[in-house]
Amino acid sequence: MQVGINMGDLAGGQPAMLDIEELLATRLLVQGNSGSGKSHLLRRLLEQSAEWVQQVIIDPEGDFVTLSEKYGHLVVDGERSEGELAGIASRIRKHRVSCVLSLEGLDIDDQMRAAAIFLNAMFEAEHEFWYPVLVVVDEAQMFAPSAGGEVAEDARKMSLGAMTNLMCRGRKRGLAGVIATQRLAKLAKNVAAEASNFLMGRTFLDIDMARAADLLGMDRRQAEMFRDLKRGNFVGLGPALSRRPLPIAIGDVETRARSSSPKLMPMPEAVADVEDLIFTPDPDELTRPVVRRSRPAPRPTTDILAELSQATAEAAAQGDTQAALSEGARPEASEAHAERARRIADVLETILADSGSGYRTDAALYQDFLVRSRMARITGSPMSLADFRRQVAVVRTGVDEETAAGEAWAQALGLADRVSEDLQGVFLMIAKAAIKSESCPSDARIARAYGTHSARRARRLLGYFEEQELIIVHADPFGKRIVGIPELEAETAPGAADAPDEDAPDENAGRAQAAE
Repeated sequence: MQVGINMGDLAGGQPAMLDIEELLATRLLVQGNSGSGKSHLLRRLLEQSAEWVQQVIIDPEGDFVTLSEKYGHLVVDGERSEGELAGIASRIRKHRVSCVLSLEGLDIDDQMRAAAIFLNAMFEAEHEFWYPVLVVVDEAQMFAPSAGGEVAEDARKMSLGAMTNLMCRGRKRGLAGVIATQRLAKLAKNVAAEASNFLMGRTFLDIDMARAADLLGMDRRQAEMFRDLKRGNFVGLGPALSRRPLPIAIGDVETRARSSSPKLMPMPEAVADVEDLIFTPDPDELTRPVVRRSRPAPRPTTDILAELSQATAEAAAQGDTQAALSEGARPEASEAHAERARRIADVLETILADSGSGYRTDAALYQDFLVRSRMARITGSPMSLADFRRQVAVVRTGVDEETAAGEAWAQALGLADRVSEDLQGVFLMIAKAAIKSESCPSDARIARAYGTHSARRARRLLGYFEEQELIIVHADPFGKRIVGIPELEAETAPGAADAPDEDAPDENAGRAQAAE
């Protein structure tokens, strides 16, 4: 069914029609400096298409929550646990409810994580729920930056991966990305390149004008026109809009954002006692509590290891406990906790047994874990992504129970907290080899533990650990590498840095098996 919505007026006064069905297949990129009217354009698009297609808006500033008043969009507060967000996103797809994910009040790192979890959960929905959805992402340069900045690296990777999935692979799952950005130069190229429809607004920087002109197929000399565009005026091109660039004046909207552009207003009359007014605090100011938002501290790795090993320990002691206690006196709560921990350990073991799990992102593994946990009927609140990462890091080391119970391993877990979550698995693998005097892992083995094929990156990781004064790297007389950990008073046996990773999955065999 072909549905056209009116986005405004063309230069000759004719209506500027946008084909929604074509937009679902070809995606849209909106670009314009702050104040050019991007949010107004998105609001017009959402209002005009609300009755035709399900909508999900990733809203970093809370501007689009007012759509709920007239169009019934469900407002989802981003200040929720990761498990809650993933569950809500799955149900949003299942029941075809339009919603606004409001990230207002979160810092940039938490906004990126929340958006990534929500988008990934929508992306991983069951095939039967692949209904068409218009996914609008405002300020897309925040969620798909072209380069790393001051944000945490794990948050940047999660968010960029989710945005890439939305724009590159979302079409077959019914997800149609509509992304708006202030600057094309700040937006990751692999995300921007997947859009086939463009609406370019007022832009002043030469590099952004040149990229906008290239995307619209215009001559570089025509790029100057983007400086002269008025607010709310855009140049559109694409199969859902027009086969050649056309100027469009965006029409009026029925709802308004809670925030608005600043307007001049008269200054108040001068007050005689202005110094007393400013420097004298109100009585309630001294008793007003100061509210500061802060992220909860991550659970210590030692607690997570204890939870992992608890199921095994309790299972081993179950026979003795059953003989010592009567049937009615058995601690049911402890038994239920042990059963839950055992199920979690089984799900983790199943996921990590996959030959390709070493090269999948933590976010993808986490979504797989949540789905399998629901299938296994694991009750209780799901663990957070940070806890999941730590558990995976410990399990991947393959540490045995005897080593895990030792003082050296507990100390190694404490040292691992000095590095970021994505590096803890690599450090713990090296620490285990040092504690047990095993051969030093090769570059290929270290690279796989980090989720990459690059041996050069593996060597950089060792250099980083050495800079953090966690390890010392040296060689034996035959040139084989040895890694020592001074605080553990342990070091690995010599190992060849260029040795192949014998435990790595055979990709050719995997492809052959898939073909069969």
